[in-house]
Amino acid sequence: MAERDIVTYPQSVLQKQAKAVPKIDAATKKLVEDMVATMRAASGLGLAANQVGALQKVFVYDDGNGLGIMINPKIVRRSGEQVGVEGCLSVPGLQGEVKRANEVVVKGTDLNGKPVKVKAEGLLARIFQHEIDHLEGTLFLDRVEPGTLHYITEDEEDEEETRNE
Repeated sequence: MAERDIVTYPQSVLQKQAKAVPKIDAATKKLVEDMVATMRAASGLGLAANQVGALQKVFVYDDGNGLGIMINPKIVRRSGEQVGVEGCLSVPGLQGEVKRANEVVVKGTDLNGKPVKVKAEGLLARIFQHEIDHLEGTLFLDRVEPGTLHYITEDEEDEEETRNE
């Protein structure tokens, strides 16, 4: 496993649509391993492949309940609504409120190519929507509620460090 550099805004790869993974091969598995190492080193909750410069429909996540991997994810159902503060590893230092569905059902495949279907709510639903947005070339900046985007203060950084430990 090797950490990769996280691509930061406004690099154009972040606003490009990722391509479906036709076959899970050694290169895909290496990408996933590197993404996990990168996400963990950055104390992130999720990481999409284009955030490390790879235009492939892959994301990894860990909401505190264990590592998850989604290949070729697709949201098949959304319901409810939640508004919460989001930030992004590719937009360091900024955060704002984003309106999302409170529950989603996501279909995709795992690293072995087996179909997976996950029903997520709350934070996990937010993570899925955020990462799938990345794969579509959409940033949280495109969805942030007007007037709520701000730089993270020192107090908020301390709070975030505590939450990620």
